This record gives sequence, C-alpha cells and structure tokens, in this order.
Amino acid sequence: MRLTRCHVELPLQPGTTVVLPEHAGNHLARVLRLREGDPCVLFNGDGHDYAARLAAVGKREVSAEVVSASTVDNESPLRIVLLQGIARGEKMDLILQKATELGVAAIVPVNGERTEVRLDAERAQKRLAHWRSVVGSACGQSGRARVPEVHAPTALDAAAAALPGNALRLLLDPQGEHRLASLQLQDTDTVVVAIGPEGGWSPRDREVLHAAGFRGLRLGPRVLRTETAGLAAIAALQARFGDL
Repeated sequence: MRLTRCHVELPLQPGTTVVLPEHAGNHLARVLRLREGDPCVLFNGDGHDYAARLAAVGKREVSAEVVSASTVDNESPLRIVLLQGIARGEKMDLILQKATELGVAAIVPVNGERTEVRLDAERAQKRLAHWRSVVGSACGQSGRARVPEVHAPTALDAAAAALPGNALRLLLDPQGEHRLASLQLQDTDTVVVAIGPEGGWSPRDREVLHAAGFRGLRLGPRVLRTETAGLAAIAALQARFGDL
C-alpha cells in the first residue's frame, strides 16, 4: 500500500524525532487517523523522501521519528517557469496544482493591466502562503521531492526584468509566428511561458513581454482560458523537450 507523503518545512535526518507542523500533524492524525507507530513519508523539498513513523499523537502536537532517507530522482530535465497572470481563487489553485503535477520548476504570479484580482500587501502574503501550501500538497500527491518555488505576486514588468537571461521566453498566442515543432532550445534548458489572466494580456502588457524577448507560440487556432493555456503549454513542452 502506498504510504501518505506529507510536505514539512523542517530539516529532516534519520534517527531524529521532529514535531510536525500543525497542518501536517492534523492531516496525519485527525484526517487520516494514524496512530503512534503508524508509518508515513515526509519530504521537505531537498530531493529525498524520509520514511517515518508517528512517535506521539497528542491533543496539541504530533511528532514523528525519521527512520531512513531515500533519493527521489523524478524531476524533468526541462526547467519550465510559468509566468502566470493572477487568476481568481479556485482557478489559480487549479493552475498551481496541475502545473506542479506536470513538472513545472517555478511559478511567478504577475499583475497585468487586466488582472481582475488585486491584492494589498496583507492579502498578498496570505495568498502566497496558501499557494505554496497548494504546491506542497501537489508534490505530495505526485511523488515530487523538489518543491517548485512560488514567487511573491509582482508587476509584469518587474517579473519580466528578473527572469534568467538565457531562457527561451514564450508567449502563448493563437496568431503567434512559432509552432512547437520548430522550436529549438539551443544553449538553454529553461523555458519561460507567459500566460495572461482571465482578461488576457493588454496591448501594453504585450509590449512589455515583447520588449523582454518573449516570442509568440501557437498551440492551435483556438483561444484557451487562463486555467487551460498554461497547463496545455507545459504538457506540450514536456512532451517535446522533457520527460512526458
């Protein structure tokens, strides 16, 4: 039987006992109803799975003994960075979850001119914590032991300026001049895919992206919703250059 994998932001080492974060302890003990001595798997994003067993289950805290470590090597050779226009609630969660399952390396949430969700500083921090939790849970389900980085929400021009210089930069566009079959990675293993919010990229947004070196990519003649476009692009790129 496959053991439950649980993401914890803790240093893990065989032979030690750790107090689990509240969310992890509640999930294992209250939701799954594991008891003292029951096995589980912990991971913290360092590329290993840690076999563990619950050492104590109390009302206020749950602890686990780390038994052994094993290397997990299932990351794609293609590093995909998703530059995602911020979408509403469940749509954004879906994008983050499925992009993680498909092997994306990082997600950069951005504000464009037509972004419908505007976050002040306090809300932005709460949403970022929530998004990172969604990604951690998706890693637990999909077997990944490296957790994609989710950047803090930022303006489109600032995000574009901070991207790695040697990455292939693609802008999904049904009228784009490039097709997947003609793309070449050449001297990079990193691809950045820019996906607009629900309202799409504005003309000024497109100017910013083109000035930053983004090239139009056609996946087909149809216009895809924001929650479909990025996932379709990631899957197609993984099939062409990655490990699907």
